[in-house]
Amino acid sequence: MSGTVFDLTFDEASLFADIVGRLTSPGSAEIRETIFPDILRLMRADVLASYKWNPKINSYDAPFTINQSADSIQAYRNWFQYRDPMTRQLRSLWRPAYVDEVISKPDLSKTEFFNDFLMKDGLDHGINVFLKDNGRALADLRIWRTKRRPDFADREISLLKVLAPLLKRALSGAPDVTLSVLTDRERDVALLVSRGCSDKDVARVLNIGFATVRTHLTRCLEKMGCSNRAELAARVTRLSQ
Repeated sequence: MSGTVFDLTFDEASLFADIVGRLTSPGSAEIRETIFPDILRLMRADVLASYKWNPKINSYDAPFTINQSADSIQAYRNWFQYRDPMTRQLRSLWRPAYVDEVISKPDLSKTEFFNDFLMKDGLDHGINVFLKDNGRALADLRIWRTKRRPDFADREISLLKVLAPLLKRALSGAPDVTLSVLTDRERDVALLVSRGCSDKDVARVLNIGFATVRTHLTRCLEKMGCSNRAELAARVTRLSQ
């Protein structure tokens, strides 16, 4: 990023600074609703879609979109996400990327996804970024332009590279979560897990049943916003320092 110069108008520079300020402020409101519309403007784009990966149903869920029809959203959830020729590859990159990095425009234009889905809203070229925190998938940004606009370029990639870590931190909820959300016993369990103790070790040290340990651990994961044991251990260690 060293030496990067953004192509920003005065208004866009002010908007960019405002976005960064809000993302780094504690207690930010729903990020997708309050900040994503401004990111769409900053990207000089036409449509933005954001989904959250739901591992329980093995699909993208909780859509948030700007300038995309309700019919298109429903069609994506019910049909086209399972016929999407590029999102899996874009997600695997975990960085801002042009759609044509993983599928060429000529190849994309031959697909059902392009002709029966993207073209319904006039979408021609896109840029995506998928965000995760300690292995847990967070919301994504799928930003599209119509044919009347030029292709995305280094300007947009550079802006998203700056914003991505800030978005990740804000979306993860980590800064707002502390050990105070846990009961005393849950905190004891979480601290022992962070030190590498197995469930049997925790049960022995705290003199409680194995099933009770599992119950406390499940509640710790829910309250701390963690998807697995390793993520919980890392977060508790960080908060305990």
